[in-house]
Amino acid sequence: MAHVLVAPRLRLNRDRVLQAAVQLADRIGIDALSMRRLAEELGVVPMALYKHVANKDELLDGMVDVTVAEIDPPDRDLDWKAAVRLRVLSARQMLLRHPWARSVLESRTRETPTVLDYMESTIGMFLAGGFSADLTHHVMHALGSRMWGFTQELFDASAGPDRPPVDTAAQVAQLQAMAERYPHILQISAVAAHDDSVVARGCDDRFEFEFALDLLLDGFERLRDAGWSSAASPTA
Repeated sequence: MAHVLVAPRLRLNRDRVLQAAVQLADRIGIDALSMRRLAEELGVVPMALYKHVANKDELLDGMVDVTVAEIDPPDRDLDWKAAVRLRVLSARQMLLRHPWARSVLESRTRETPTVLDYMESTIGMFLAGGFSADLTHHVMHALGSRMWGFTQELFDASAGPDRPPVDTAAQVAQLQAMAERYPHILQISAVAAHDDSVVARGCDDRFEFEFALDLLLDGFERLRDAGWSSAASPTA
């Protein structure tokens, strides 16, 4: 009688749980992710997961760590501006691979060591580029969410995948009303087409993201070269 060889079940560990959670969220979305659904994906009972993550919050923290770890490390062969630009764009590519990650990043109330390591090394790129600690402090505030690859948008008029179908007649009427009351808003919001590489809602496509990032990096460079300090600023 022939023996059937059964492949041994992979041993469950924290890394396997987190990787499976990230892959599952990529497939079904973060709102549908639950400890029970993840347990089904791994072929275990839900209680088995709690040996590796204490609760859903710890699972989400770990998923953030997995995705942030995908961001490329600083390229030390480049000058600070090129290195920062490439790293920020690497963060954006990570968010494009994991569309749910932005909302989870924004929801976290504590920074894990992996997140702190990313912030530490990003700050270090500016310090190594000749920026003072004072200027770097303000640079990090100005970068804000762009450090993570997305922007918090002013305009949010685009239809996203979770939004209902557009009522064309209602949209035309709305645009006519806006044209009368808010002509300047309508004028600039309708002037450009946007590509489909959207990380955030609104106009946060690749062109807009890189346009704003390059403006910031050029401005940071001018302030560094001018020896700027907050103590000497008129607004200080």
